[in-house]
Amino acid sequence: MKATHHQYLLDFKKPSGTSRGILTQKETWFIIIENDGKKGIGECGIIRGLSADDRPGYEEKLKWVCENIHFGKDWLWENLLEFPSIQFGIEMAFRSLESENPFVLFPSAFTNSEKSIPINGLVWMGDEAFMKQQIEEKIASGFDCIKLKIGAIDFDKELQLLRFIRQNFTPRQIEIRVDANGAFNLNNALHKLIQLSEFKLHSIEQPIQKNHTDSMAELCKTTPFPIALDEELIGVFSYAEKEDLLQKIKPQYIILKPSFVGGFRGTSEWISLAEKHKIGWWITSALESNIGLNAIAQWTFLQNNPMHQGLGTGALYTNNFDCPLEVSEGKLWYRKDRKWDFDFEDFR
Repeated sequence: MKATHHQYLLDFKKPSGTSRGILTQKETWFIIIENDGKKGIGECGIIRGLSADDRPGYEEKLKWVCENIHFGKDWLWENLLEFPSIQFGIEMAFRSLESENPFVLFPSAFTNSEKSIPINGLVWMGDEAFMKQQIEEKIASGFDCIKLKIGAIDFDKELQLLRFIRQNFTPRQIEIRVDANGAFNLNNALHKLIQLSEFKLHSIEQPIQKNHTDSMAELCKTTPFPIALDEELIGVFSYAEKEDLLQKIKPQYIILKPSFVGGFRGTSEWISLAEKHKIGWWITSALESNIGLNAIAQWTFLQNNPMHQGLGTGALYTNNFDCPLEVSEGKLWYRKDRKWDFDFEDFR
């Protein structure tokens, strides 16, 4: 058995705004495993300034993984606790290698094109006109759940955008989620939540920055509508730490990105704890290429969560890989008759 790693830079079709700035490019790495003439691929993707494993020595760790690939998936996972995106890539690569088709990792009614996954339509930050245009496009294309990134433009203008949706669509017609990415400050967060509650939102992700657990716990206790933890989960590695965090903050929801929380195994730990403590959850991608998104979607389908998932990011890039995934009418489908535009020979 041998393994190689390869960097790949994904180029956004349009600069995409978050509360941390504008994204024009996304770094990712592929781990390719070869054994007895078969190949498998895994994706290790990080977001600079956000991923727990965005640190010096990342590529050296990938090289170490390739040199020690013969120790196997479980041993590697255990020795990569502080590199959750590589844990995910390793799990995925071994599953790909073991599968009859390297891109059908979890066969199901989803990969057989019989069932789909409901997803939210993502509206990126920008000026008011740009965000309004995106909202109209998402609704026109059949989405019944919209997720807006907020916290970058004037808050009153963001309220106007939400008012625009609610003047035209009831909560039963369009579910609205907002993601503040920690943009609210500790002093005004509750006041802003009260203002936002007018629009009967499903939830808000990460209203304040992570590591203010006392303040977040108080917000989750007093909020007029549900709070979902996202960034708060990053860098929480042990099972005991995960349970301590959930017991202290008591959020209404948690949002799970396999690349951020240790792959499928790490995500499963969070799910089991969330269900133990009666906390809702859903799964989202972390801007992976279609290679990683495909694996996450197939695994997510098997979790039987009826909520809208955050898996609609495949069309963001100019140089992504054409694949069977397709977004239609607010749902993610796997069109099994479509071929992958990916050649292992391009990554030697």
